[in-house]
Amino acid sequence: MPKKTKDITYYEAVGRRRESSARVRFYIVSKKDKTVSVNGAILKQGSITINEKSSESYFPAEFEKNILMKPLVLTDSADRFVISVHVMGGGKNGQLEAIVHGISRALCIVDVGNRAILKKEGLLTRDSRIRERRKVGKGGKARRKKQSPKR
Repeated sequence: MPKKTKDITYYEAVGRRRESSARVRFYIVSKKDKTVSVNGAILKQGSITINEKSSESYFPAEFEKNILMKPLVLTDSADRFVISVHVMGGGKNGQLEAIVHGISRALCIVDVGNRAILKKEGLLTRDSRIRERRKVGKGGKARRKKQSPKR
């Protein structure tokens, strides 16, 4: 939800996947110097920081970068904002998908016209599949059968 002030400095959304939760902020860049100060660091337009690291160092693989940039490329807004992400919980893949979900939701707040594009690609849908709990008497895992005696 955007802040309820006259001069909005950022748009914020939350994305989730498995055990991961990501808070995404899109900072509006000034037209003069095209930089924004976020958590004491000066960031230029188009940069993405994840837990105060660059996105390239947090997700170094090429396919991860492609997944991360997908909602921004679809809506032609890759260089419009400075994006700051705080993600916690889960593994790297769950965190990546939580960030993409948060970016997609923030893009809908920025411009309602983006909603149809992102909905068609399935980026606004919360993937509700989570880890199944371990059951008693199942031999250590959720669905594993107990080993039968050999003799």
